[in-house]
Amino acid sequence: MSIKTATLNGVATIEIARPEKKNAITVDMYAAMAAAVRAANADDNVRAVLITGQPGIFTSGNDLEDFMQRPRQGMDSPVFQFMQALAGCEKPVVAAVTGAAIGIGTTMLLHCDLVYVSDEARLAMPFVSLGLVPEFASSLIVPQLVGHVKAAEKLLLGDPFSAEEAVEMHIANAVLPAGEVVNHARRMAERFNTLPPGAVRDSKKLLRRANADKVLQTIAAEGEIFGERLSSPEAREAFSAFFQKRKPDFSQFS
Repeated sequence: MSIKTATLNGVATIEIARPEKKNAITVDMYAAMAAAVRAANADDNVRAVLITGQPGIFTSGNDLEDFMQRPRQGMDSPVFQFMQALAGCEKPVVAAVTGAAIGIGTTMLLHCDLVYVSDEARLAMPFVSLGLVPEFASSLIVPQLVGHVKAAEKLLLGDPFSAEEAVEMHIANAVLPAGEVVNHARRMAERFNTLPPGAVRDSKKLLRRANADKVLQTIAAEGEIFGERLSSPEAREAFSAFFQKRKPDFSQFS
């Protein structure tokens, strides 16, 4: 298992700790993260959740080999359990983006309340280039944040973007030096120890109220199409090219 959890001074930390694989997330890791979010949400001693990675890497997204061997199977699969747990977490979630955040590494940030990004970070949502579609309600939330044309640039073209652009796109609060991002995020999470927890929970619920049902509906709709596309010829070509370390050829498709 490559997910580390700890609770200290009212903050439940979930650390993605698989640096030898660029923090690529497996099915088992998703299950552990879902369980950790739910446990933190149910623990009266926890005032906030902190999600972080390793120096230089937040997460490179799905472990593609594990992903192909054990693809998503409906809304009961660990990845969707994690999505639902994070989207439904009643307590504040703070993210410390310690480096590259690819795929779900970026889309999970859309469901955090405070996001602090390392100046070394690069973010990307390259789902289309893999023959897939956006996930984790990104097709709903990203256009709301930045408008259609900017969302198309990031979700259709999959263009990577910097930490500074993440702030401009309202995905992150601030850019910090790489060595400071985790400690700063922890300090912000610990601030919730001094605030009334019930008022914090109710305020977070109100902040997300307008989108709450739409988010869950969009996660389900994206997930259905995502599952269909996993077995598509385009996705097979994209994944084959990835493992063979070559450029995919989509010229045969219409």
